[in-house]
Amino acid sequence: MIVCLLSAWFLEASAQNNIIDEIVWVVGDEAIYKSEVEEARREGLKHGTQWEGDPYCVIPEQLAVNKLFLNQAELDSIFVSDEDVEAQVDYDMKELMNDFGSEEKIEEYYDGMTIEQIRRRITETRRQGYVINEVRKKIMSKVKVTPAEVRRYVKDMPADEIPSIPTQFEVQILTQEPVIPQEEIDAVKAELRNYIDRAQSGEISFSTLARLYSEDPGSARNGGDLGFFGRGEMVSEFSTVAFNMTDPNKISKIVETEYGYHIIQFVERLGDRVRVRHILRKPRVPMESVNNCLARLDTIANDIRTGNHTFEFCVAAYSQDKDTRNNNGLMSHSSQPGAPGISKYTLDELPPDIARVVNRMHVGEISDPFPVQLNNGKTICAIVKLKNKINGHKANISEDYEILFDIVSSIRQQEALEKWVREKQRTTYVRISEGWNDCDFIYPGWGNY
Repeated sequence: MIVCLLSAWFLEASAQNNIIDEIVWVVGDEAIYKSEVEEARREGLKHGTQWEGDPYCVIPEQLAVNKLFLNQAELDSIFVSDEDVEAQVDYDMKELMNDFGSEEKIEEYYDGMTIEQIRRRITETRRQGYVINEVRKKIMSKVKVTPAEVRRYVKDMPADEIPSIPTQFEVQILTQEPVIPQEEIDAVKAELRNYIDRAQSGEISFSTLARLYSEDPGSARNGGDLGFFGRGEMVSEFSTVAFNMTDPNKISKIVETEYGYHIIQFVERLGDRVRVRHILRKPRVPMESVNNCLARLDTIANDIRTGNHTFEFCVAAYSQDKDTRNNNGLMSHSSQPGAPGISKYTLDELPPDIARVVNRMHVGEISDPFPVQLNNGKTICAIVKLKNKINGHKANISEDYEILFDIVSSIRQQEALEKWVREKQRTTYVRISEGWNDCDFIYPGWGNY
């Protein structure tokens, strides 16, 4: 997407380098410049892009298609919120800092552009990307696929083209957390209070302390800087404190979250977004606590195996996993935020610690207890029950309707997009300069050359 959306960048780059530019395409009232194509090609090479064809044909055509979408966005008054764009730009800038380690190296990579220029460039790219995506979604939303169409698709498909479905698992889980001794928690809090005293006395900066001691790898190398974020982008305990801070010279009290214990330093506010630094410390879980937790779960597992209680009863009574406790322990995941949960997992989709256990189990079996490393760095203990296993097979309507429906929907949506582009071509003025029109375009019919 980045390669396709450089139309907002080239004027700044041209001005900076005093390039005498050349118009190579005109789409409606919009020009595509040679420098724009060259910039996209160079960025693509940096990112390892492999073009299907001559990049001097592929890139300007894709830029032209994007201009059709952007033109339609103007006609339909489609806009995107500054908050959505800024959130993505903050993430992009944070990733750049993680990749390069300093602003100086980022500026060097972008051929001497300043950080402010780079941010403007990324902001416009992301804004156009969001707008184009909204236009595409509006076009695709008009596609309605019926069950009869899915059945017809499968019936007409050659046998060797029917997709293969990998082995899938449905897993129920019961978890408990090892007890962290109070003296370990007290030691972590004492460390953080020491950092507060040292920073506020002027002995050492907060950012240096974060680089030295913070256990958040994503921000520690940036001096604890988290960039700008909105209220819903951090866990509530952290956001509540961060958004109530106003003085950069003060450091928060210790904040406890699911990730551990934090201290926070306010940096600046921009509208309804805030920027802070933080230091994260995580109490250590002694092996004795892990073993005690595994022993408790071993007792529960044996209780289930002997028939004293069902797995579902024990989940309700003992599990500390808030995401599955009210669903008999059944694990689920979503293909996208807000989408309904899917209970079927391939091994690759399961957390690695769980996948290793499940792969050796039979349907209905209760596992021995085992430790699980969570994404937030915490270690918990678990037992699982393999509720169901669907062996790998060729897709069929009875077992895989949802998957086949998604495949047919994706095909029909792509067809709708291609049809829209061709229709838009016929009603849009397009001129291609000599030397840029000897191409096998994906969409033939780009005006009269």
